[in-house]
Amino acid sequence: MGENRLVQGRYRLLDLIGRGGMGEVWRARDESLGRRVAVKCLKPLGPYHDPSLAPVLRERFRREARVAAALSHPGVTVVHDFGAYDGMPYLVMELLEGRDLSRLLADNRGHPLPVDVVLDIAGQVAAALAYTHKQGVVHRDLKPANIVRLTDGTVKICDFGIARLAHDIGVTARLTGTGVALGTPHYMSPEQIGGDGVDQRSDLYSLGCVLYEIATGAPPFDLQDAWAILIGHRDTPPRPPRELRPDLPGHLEETILGLLAKRPEERPYGAGELARRLRDVRTTGFSVRPIEIPERRGAARLPSWTCGMTTGHKALGTGPGALPPDAGAALSGRWNAPRRDAMPYPTGDHRHLDKPGRPGPTAVRRTVPAPGAERTAPDSPETLAGRYASARALLRAGRATEALAAYTDLAQSAARMLGADHPDTFAARQETAYALGRVGRHFEAHQVYAEVLAARTRVQGPDHPDTLRCRHNLACTLGRLGRLDDACRTARETAAARARVLGADHPDTLVSRCEVAYGEGQSGRWEEALALYREVAEARARVLGADHPDTLAARYETALSLGRLGRSADALRVYRELITDRARVQGPTHPETLRARHGLGVNLGRLGRWEDALAEARDVCLLREQILGPAHPDTLVSRREVAVALGWLGRWTEALTEYRRVAATREQTLGPDHPDTLTARGDEAHCLERLGRSTEAGELYRRVAVLRRREAPGGA
Repeated sequence: MGENRLVQGRYRLLDLIGRGGMGEVWRARDESLGRRVAVKCLKPLGPYHDPSLAPVLRERFRREARVAAALSHPGVTVVHDFGAYDGMPYLVMELLEGRDLSRLLADNRGHPLPVDVVLDIAGQVAAALAYTHKQGVVHRDLKPANIVRLTDGTVKICDFGIARLAHDIGVTARLTGTGVALGTPHYMSPEQIGGDGVDQRSDLYSLGCVLYEIATGAPPFDLQDAWAILIGHRDTPPRPPRELRPDLPGHLEETILGLLAKRPEERPYGAGELARRLRDVRTTGFSVRPIEIPERRGAARLPSWTCGMTTGHKALGTGPGALPPDAGAALSGRWNAPRRDAMPYPTGDHRHLDKPGRPGPTAVRRTVPAPGAERTAPDSPETLAGRYASARALLRAGRATEALAAYTDLAQSAARMLGADHPDTFAARQETAYALGRVGRHFEAHQVYAEVLAARTRVQGPDHPDTLRCRHNLACTLGRLGRLDDACRTARETAAARARVLGADHPDTLVSRCEVAYGEGQSGRWEEALALYREVAEARARVLGADHPDTLAARYETALSLGRLGRSADALRVYRELITDRARVQGPTHPETLRARHGLGVNLGRLGRWEDALAEARDVCLLREQILGPAHPDTLVSRREVAVALGWLGRWTEALTEYRRVAATREQTLGPDHPDTLTARGDEAHCLERLGRSTEAGELYRRVAVLRRREAPGGA
């Protein structure tokens, strides 16, 4: 939607006043009634987004409209109308003249709000929650940005876009099953993090986080790492607010700590009870009954979506920079944190393309120009963020060459606007290196990684998480260049540093340990690789859960290592258990389930059970052809496995047909001189030889040899 557009012949859009994850909010004029309103419209998805996401977001938007329109309370934003215009859903709300709590803290330069203001906000929000909870609505994303204080002092809760209707669990389950994470880590309840049932007491915990922040200037777990924040909420008692702000009344501290109890049953019974307590405090000054925060025992595992989650935005506050007492839940030392207005673009842990790894963060944060840099429209923070998202989408779509060009241009723009040593510039250059690796230019990727690593070490320090991420990526690239000893050493150093800084069980630490194991295996040290993969699998099951994709990936590598060691019977057992779990969690035709079935078939062959191996290979090949396509590398690997089994069974004529199909497809998609094509032609020649067609086999062997010499370094 654009400025001055007339929506449904009634709402005149005047100017854009807000932009969020789901949509844009416009100041508008209701031409029929002559009043000012706010119009929120669902943002159209870009051309590179997953098209299946669009109906999910539209459904969320419609639910927001239906939920919000049914609420009528002074503390809840009024919804006047909703509908769709040009296929785009919109919501018409009252226009709020005021500032949200994030803005209040920012305007207060990060200092906490006055005690009487904190109590007033707490009382009004509690009263509004008491009403919404009575209607069966749980907000589920209560945070400073969703609470607005009007100029007359009235406080209103906004954005019920991910509210859970108590009687509408089925719809909510479908929405939350899409992989779109709900909630903001700084304000999420332990049960929300653990994937347990969420009720109105989750909103009370989030309110406790909000009150903690506006009362002290920082959220209860003020950490840079999303995983550490989640662990803090789940396992670590918050630091008492009066340690950060000694003038805070004891009764207010007791109220906040009561809301932040780890177990829902230890929090106030409901928002109505909380509102009454706060009213008593304000009128009598008597202290409320303190609620003991129980020690958490046998902590639950984090659900699968938390591993790749980013911290999201929190209200701006200086904060104490203090760490929770549990060293395993956070960084092991104090950080010289980057400016709050200069948070870096995300850079994921990029592992080898054929090895599953943890996805990196996906949120792009707002930045400001470096001192003296000219801010121009083409290089505005919003434009840079959009270009980053587009480049990332190109990479995910497999368009690596286009992504490389986009990242290269983005890195130059970031350096020009923000400076060569800005974290966003580092991040863009790091993504450029990754894109170089994706197009096979590993030497250039190594050079860029090495340059960025040196700069990050100088500017951010050797133990900064972003520096360690760059070192991890460098280790991967060294492996791709065949420098296995250097790759293993770098990965081992990175894993040790991450264990010291982030904790031994942090997902990043475990990813680096996997890279060490990968290097050990590629160097032929499969016993060492097996031991490491087993340790990583156990740690991931303990921390992330047995069904987490990273846990399943480590179990796959364990089975692979057993096979490489000749322990095929043990490998079969691990593969079978893994196939059962992958089929249950991801589905029987998921590519990773099929990959495990492929490994099972390979080890059946190693045990001499070639009839079983052939049946398994054919089944997997058929499924991969249907799901991935006939030319997909995994499909061709399975087709080759069919040919191998046929050869061992003495059915060489049938094997020749399969080998030729593999070679022809690879030649068409990869080129006649690609190493994989030449390998397939070599298989074909071997098959011809076994059929007694020595002349044809010899000619084909010679053609392959000529092409290999041509492709070898220094070849003609």
